[in-house]
Amino acid sequence: MDRDYAEPLDVPALARDALMSPGHFSRSFRAAFGETPYSYLMTRRIERAKALLRRGDLTVTEVCMAVGCTSLGSFSSRFTELVGESPSAYRARNHDDGAALPACVAKIHTRPVRRGEASPAGPDRSGRERTRPSPATAEPEPPTAPVPPGARPTPVPGSP
Repeated sequence: MDRDYAEPLDVPALARDALMSPGHFSRSFRAAFGETPYSYLMTRRIERAKALLRRGDLTVTEVCMAVGCTSLGSFSSRFTELVGESPSAYRARNHDDGAALPACVAKIHTRPVRRGEASPAGPDRSGRERTRPSPATAEPEPPTAPVPPGARPTPVPGSP
């Protein structure tokens, strides 16, 4: 998938090459890589698309086709989801800030990150960051005495 990202790859064909059923291949792939084969393939395609768009000599449509996507709409949607901006906005932006970096280092810093999968809290659908209090910082509940049915709990004397 890393080498042939521009080829029309599908799970049944990949599973045949791996001598597995498509279902077993998908489960095994997800267990090994943490994402589905399709998501992995699209991430590789978007990585390559970012490199081509940074060059600036190809249109967004040409880049879309060069990385193996057949639908400009699907490509643009996935690109925007992973990168945070549209392909045309990414292409128009100045990318000279990383010109002095070696390609292997630039690739690490420009790798697409899945929104919502990068951290357990992650952003919600509106893009706002969700937060969860950690057990260490959450305020502890004050201890209560045993409560008979129908009665209200009362704090234990001497508790904070």
